[in-house]
Amino acid sequence: MPLHKITRAGDPAIEDVYATATSDRRIPKYRLPDRTSPAQDIYSMVHDELLLDGNSRQNLATFCTTWAEPEAHRLMDESLDKNMIDKDEYPQTAEIENRCVHMIADLWHAPGAWKTVGCSTTGSSEACMLGGLALKWQWRKRRIAAGKPYAKPNFVCGPVQVCWQKFARYFDVEIREVPLEGDALGLRPEDLKKYCDENTIGVIPTLGVTFTGIYEPVAALARALDALQRDYGLDIPIHVDAASGGFIAPFIQPELEWDFRIERVKSISASGHKYGLAPLGVGWVIWRDKAELPEELIFNVDYLGGQMPTFALNFSRPGGQIIAQYYNFLRLGREGYTRIQQACADTAQWLGAEIAKLGPLELLYDGKGALPAVCYKLKDGKEHGFTLYDLSERVRMRGWLIASYPLPANRGSQVIQRILVRHGVSRDLAQLLLDDLGRALKHLQENPLQHSSAGPTFHH
Repeated sequence: MPLHKITRAGDPAIEDVYATATSDRRIPKYRLPDRTSPAQDIYSMVHDELLLDGNSRQNLATFCTTWAEPEAHRLMDESLDKNMIDKDEYPQTAEIENRCVHMIADLWHAPGAWKTVGCSTTGSSEACMLGGLALKWQWRKRRIAAGKPYAKPNFVCGPVQVCWQKFARYFDVEIREVPLEGDALGLRPEDLKKYCDENTIGVIPTLGVTFTGIYEPVAALARALDALQRDYGLDIPIHVDAASGGFIAPFIQPELEWDFRIERVKSISASGHKYGLAPLGVGWVIWRDKAELPEELIFNVDYLGGQMPTFALNFSRPGGQIIAQYYNFLRLGREGYTRIQQACADTAQWLGAEIAKLGPLELLYDGKGALPAVCYKLKDGKEHGFTLYDLSERVRMRGWLIASYPLPANRGSQVIQRILVRHGVSRDLAQLLLDDLGRALKHLQENPLQHSSAGPTFHH
């Protein structure tokens, strides 16, 4: 009997996923399909569509974790159905979150780290907003107690990530973002006297400025605020936005005082999914002690049979990222984090030294003393025939994503590039990037562009 007489169309034993009825027709993209489809067919279709995304490992513009051990992936899969906010139903996930809070508080030298307060968040942006809210409420309580008006709060910062602009707008607080004067790349102690007043709820230094990777000098800023209190009676607290540096400095710059060792630091926020090495998305905010978190911001909620205190902006969230963070803490310990972050820093410094040898480029930050990153600009005083936006476009042809953008206020005409070295960016991978940068520069120098159409590219 001929073979075509005994086989049935759609026989799963012989069917090829790319020869099915599903793959032979267009699936609606902006409305629900009328019929169901086999799981494997739809998986293959979505998987193939995602091939059009960039390779996250080559995205050197992002701070976020792009590599994790298989065991972390397994724990994430096993926690897919856990809602971390439901502490009555998932008490062990709640306990793991609590352990992480106290581990981080200890890492950041909180006095009485075993009894202070903090919480996980969806990322450092939410953590920043919680820290800012606590500052605003504490300031308002002090103003009410003193019989003074409290309608015009402000906070002072250097070049900050957009989450602080969101905080200012959403919660009606004036942002006083200090312009970059001279060759400054961040907030300086001498800036504070001009911008702080009795309505300042706090100063927000950044440990790892988004634009350049540098640390703003928290200890020096605190001393400047001590002088303001002594001379003018202004007692202004500090919240440290340690989105990236909070999991770098304790391990490879342990002598740097930026955390709760400084009495004026009342709260710290950080991203677990950046240099904390956890998968997207988890952040953390820790307060110096319980007194720094206003009780009015804590809600006690009856949820599925249990009383639950909560002070996050979000409610339902997956528990897997918290569990993966805990896995990393136990798996790596201080020794492992130190080795990983030092390896990243060594690679960044090596890359910075090599980039400095590429003729048209001038380093602004060489990877030493702050984040494992480098940033640079085109050398002044010469017409190069291309921009850094053109360079970004050229290396993207090889899969690399590198951030190009102007610096903030007063230095907005200065365009720079920034490369972040994260866990998983090996020396060998950095060498491949360097080779491609060299080839791209050679091509652009030999083929100058009179009118570049390249636009700003920036990834946080």
